[in-house]
Amino acid sequence: MRLLRLKGLSSVCFSWEEGEAAVSGLDGVNWKRFSYEDLDAPIIPSKAVCVGLNYRSHIEEMGEKLPEEPTLFLKPRTAVIGPNDSILLPPQSKRVDYEGELAVVIKDRTYWVSEEEAHKHVLGYTIANDVTARDLQSKDGQWTRAKSFDTFLPLGPWIETDVDPMNLRLRTLVNGQVRQEGNTADLIFDVFYLVSFVSKIMTLEAGDVILTGTPSGVGPLSAGDEVVVEIEGIGRLVNGVKPMEIVGNDR
Repeated sequence: MRLLRLKGLSSVCFSWEEGEAAVSGLDGVNWKRFSYEDLDAPIIPSKAVCVGLNYRSHIEEMGEKLPEEPTLFLKPRTAVIGPNDSILLPPQSKRVDYEGELAVVIKDRTYWVSEEEAHKHVLGYTIANDVTARDLQSKDGQWTRAKSFDTFLPLGPWIETDVDPMNLRLRTLVNGQVRQEGNTADLIFDVFYLVSFVSKIMTLEAGDVILTGTPSGVGPLSAGDEVVVEIEGIGRLVNGVKPMEIVGNDR
């Protein structure tokens, strides 16, 4: 089953058929036709917990050592955008990269769970793009600024509840050209290990997401690009790219 949000609707919708969603309301459940352009981000988490350096191929391309434990960082909820929304290139950065990833959506309040029990606390899975100002990441030596700009966390197109996260093909395309290819079978720390590991550090709330890392092939985005992240069994997350324009206290 797919859980999704449609623009202009506050309630979560349920979908079993392509292009049709069940919308719950005061007058019961209604069926609504929708297109990709109608989709909003499927969840606005209280926090996005991200895992860096979790594919061996990406570790090698970044010149890092294999981690003994997951490397964690956070992205703010203000970074979240949905399908078809634009990634905005901030003026502070000269290089902004895509990073296609599988995201785990937490089902309920989760604290100090074992790896064996972790699956009980997973609602489903969605697609994420961990957009990163690579030059600022290198300059700062830690990752908060580089990862936290508004629009730097596209999520979507929906939450898929019936998929095995242990063996999913992932691809990232820029302007139709494949830039990343990987499989979640190659994760150093798998999904349920990560849920357990993070839960023993901080309480995970319903709707929080854990980004599981990106394979090799990360690279820069330019204004006018279209970036697509595809994950087998889930779908496609499509976003355009344009410069950030600041007008007063708005963008």
